[in-house]
Amino acid sequence: MSITVKNITPPDRVPLKRALLSVSDKTGLIDFARALAARGVELLSTGGTAKAIADAGLPVKDVSEVTGFPEIMDGRVKTLHPKVHGGLLGVRNDPDHVAAMEAHGIAGIDLLVVNLYPFEATVAKGADWATAIENIDIGGPAMIRAAAKNHAHVAVVVDPSRYAVVLASLETNDGATTLELRKGLALEAFGRTATYDAAISNWMAEALGEDAPKYRAFGGTLAEVMRYGENPHQKAAFYRSPVARPGVATAVQVQGKQLSYNNINDTDAAYELVAEFDPARTAACAIIKHANPCGVAEGATLAEAYAKALRCDPVSAFGGIIAFNRTLDAEAAKLIVEIFTEVIIVPDATEEAKAIVATKKNLRLLLAGSLPVPTADGLTAKTVAGGLLVQSRDNGSVDALELKTVTKRAPTAAELADLAFAFRVCKHVKSNTIVYAKGLATVGIGAGQMSRVDSARIAARKAADAAKIAGESEPLTVGSVAASDAFFPFADGLEVVIEAGATAVIQPGGSMRDKEVFDAADAAGIAMVTTGMRHFRH
Repeated sequence: MSITVKNITPPDRVPLKRALLSVSDKTGLIDFARALAARGVELLSTGGTAKAIADAGLPVKDVSEVTGFPEIMDGRVKTLHPKVHGGLLGVRNDPDHVAAMEAHGIAGIDLLVVNLYPFEATVAKGADWATAIENIDIGGPAMIRAAAKNHAHVAVVVDPSRYAVVLASLETNDGATTLELRKGLALEAFGRTATYDAAISNWMAEALGEDAPKYRAFGGTLAEVMRYGENPHQKAAFYRSPVARPGVATAVQVQGKQLSYNNINDTDAAYELVAEFDPARTAACAIIKHANPCGVAEGATLAEAYAKALRCDPVSAFGGIIAFNRTLDAEAAKLIVEIFTEVIIVPDATEEAKAIVATKKNLRLLLAGSLPVPTADGLTAKTVAGGLLVQSRDNGSVDALELKTVTKRAPTAAELADLAFAFRVCKHVKSNTIVYAKGLATVGIGAGQMSRVDSARIAARKAADAAKIAGESEPLTVGSVAASDAFFPFADGLEVVIEAGATAVIQPGGSMRDKEVFDAADAAGIAMVTTGMRHFRH
């Protein structure tokens, strides 16, 4: 199929004479319609939008009067008509288009205002298949794309927040829209339809159990433009996904300066980790630095959990991100403000705690409302050169695993509790990972090393450093347990763990040299359990 391209210069200003409004979200609709009508703009509309405008006492013509065709099929067919799409797509300074419009009685539409059926909100409420399908807008996206393509002559608005921008343009430009404005609105319009279709296709893939559809798209809505990305020379922006998962994207920022790109990344890591701990069972705290935990602990209170987590690595905790799984109270808040902290994220906070945090004006406090469900399904995506890597979320939980004792000695009840705790944490540490824990608190964390042996050594060294700061006579790893995110390929990594003083180990198992590793554990008299589940995090 060949496409004819005509080099016709678009006008800068287009007088706004005729507008079509058809919206699901009627926020600000009447005030906007009234302002247009006051400028003598002819208003066209459909269904509920037309009724709302008419009920406000404003003159409005139903689209069916223009098309000469009624709405049919429960409103599925109402704007899919040449007199609508011709009015949106006609090039006003192309003689052929003008002649066609005159021959068929098609009047131009200078402004299209459409926001779509609330598909994303509908599926977020758990709608059944039939309800979700009925909330897929067809006429709306078709009109939006038509108007956006013909932005040389038509302005298109897909968000009520843009009403004021359009009215300002009309005021400044003698009742006309500018080409610059129309281009910007067209960009937003195409982004909206792309995001809308992405939400539909991803919902349908999930509903049909299709893990790898031929085409995959993701979309989001701009939350804010960042000052920069990971580094000052990188540009960045933060987008909210249509799929609401409680966390940094849904949280309300109570105080503090704007979050940076790195703050958001680290805060997400902190909140996802602390959500592993059921608040009905225990209070928990996670302290994060550069997307890795430098201290995690459970406690009877938030203050106790924080103190235990801080003890693991007080040096790295400086300037860190803190997450709790319960409402922040005054006792914990008083401890936090004693050192420099970047962000606190919690489900909620007491008024007394907010007042304490407010004494540090740059400290960001985020209230997320609830915790994400760590076992929930979902997708994660990562860009690579020329493509996307998409996978299901790591929703594995140690609670659901059948732990297998592979040594002569089984772990004690206390060791077993610490092993489960340590394995929860290592799921959220960059690979290769070794986590030492004691008394439901991390005492040494080795993250992101090319060798598991190095991770074990680094974690042990940091535990020794922390012991000196705490005035302890021996490294914190003495009498601890250890967790590994993947199997030990050789016994050398385990030997480092044993030398550090660990008495029990949890690991996935599955190495060709498992027997060698199990035998080394038996020779040292330690207990070992395998999970059968790996937790790589790259």
